Amino acid sequence: MTKQLFVNLPVKDVQKSMDFYTALGFTNNPQFSDGEGKCMVWSEHIFVMLLSHKKFKSFATKPIADTKSALAGLFSLSVESPGKMNEIMASALKAGGIEPHEPRDYGFMQQRTVEDFDGHSWEIFFMDLSKLPG
Repeated sequence: MTKQLFVNLPVKDVQKSMDFYTALGFTNNPQFSDGEGKCMVWSEHIFVMLLSHKKFKSFATKPIADTKSALAGLFSLSVESPGKMNEIMASALKAGGIEPHEPRDYGFMQQRTVEDFDGHSWEIFFMDLSKLPG
């Protein structure tokens, strides 16, 4: 079996969140989606499950964190160019996301951060390994 990554996120409004993640560049896999959760595909092996609080609680053993006031995780998505990074960010901001700080440039890596409606933070980045300090 191929290794895959599924990130499960509790969200208050499943449809609104699906629309936001679609603006980021994810696509929906209806085979693993219903009214309480949407499977959003980033790549062949990377998926984000947007789960209503009710559905998320059915899997969880701890209370759901308030990610609007505390960071529960930081997720990063690599893209093929700085232009693609800026394109995704423009779509995410238009869809209602917020950019909590200025873009960052580390020389070999450029990065921007967006938060969704529930406060989940995503770093969109482009990395040029040929510029990595020796």
